[in-house]
Amino acid sequence: MKKALVVIFIFILVMLGVRTFFVTSCTILSSGMENTLYAGERVLVNRWSYGYRVPFTLFFGYHRWGSGDVKKNDIFLFNNPMTYRKESMDNQDLFISRCVGIPGDTLMLNSELQLTNEKIINPDCKQLYSYPYKSEDTVLKALDKLNMGHNELIGYDNNRYIRSFSHYQLYLLRRMLGDSVSFTCLRKGTGKGIHPYIVPSKGKWIKVYPWNVKLLCNTLIQYENRNAMVRKDTLYIDGKPVKGCSFSQNYYWVSSSNPINMNDSRLFGFVPYSHVLGKASIIWFSKDDNFSFFKGYRWNRFFMRIK
Repeated sequence: MKKALVVIFIFILVMLGVRTFFVTSCTILSSGMENTLYAGERVLVNRWSYGYRVPFTLFFGYHRWGSGDVKKNDIFLFNNPMTYRKESMDNQDLFISRCVGIPGDTLMLNSELQLTNEKIINPDCKQLYSYPYKSEDTVLKALDKLNMGHNELIGYDNNRYIRSFSHYQLYLLRRMLGDSVSFTCLRKGTGKGIHPYIVPSKGKWIKVYPWNVKLLCNTLIQYENRNAMVRKDTLYIDGKPVKGCSFSQNYYWVSSSNPINMNDSRLFGFVPYSHVLGKASIIWFSKDDNFSFFKGYRWNRFFMRIK
């Protein structure tokens, strides 16, 4: 009897050690990752895939043994960024999502922060836009007010004038003129209301634009412990207006497979590296919880590698 108890005790210690130091199991609770992961599935997460994050941050602070880069399209486990508190990060809810933006990437997002299929462009890269020739006086007045009067007319095509504008310049023009002037890009992939967002990379400077200022400000406050605020379209750090900012760690943009599910970066913004726990590797159990105990098993998904 004593030997059996010792064996059971050792087995429990080994399992706890494996779960704490090597792999952990995560239960998929929602349909957010369908058709990749289904609700009711259990997946194994490799704790060392991006460096081992030392537990008990309440006592030891944040530390990571080793390092590894989250790659685009990785499905990884992370703590809920919305409820982040330094003293209790280990106790925050766990989310699992696919990485669609790595540090330094430029993502084209619409007003709902939904990743679009638009062509990726640099915010300061100029492209050719046409507008009705009858709107020329209106455009010239707007250019003068915005200190862009040096912008020369490039051409004329089918009753429309052609000029080159950066994404930021076009944003300012559209904000001033509204729908009174119709600007059309001569190259597809720059829809109205879609803006480029750069994913923060450790130590890299990011320029502030009106469309990204709130997202950058929230990131600085929540994860960088900076005194930041937004007034109109201007970012203030430590009470001083800035045109850009840098970050102390890498960040990621994650997306659910199901666009209706909002438990992704559309809801909580960038995911900091400090929150990353590990990469999801294998589905070890799969069952539809809507069925009884004896039904609903997805046998073909048992021990399937996650891609």
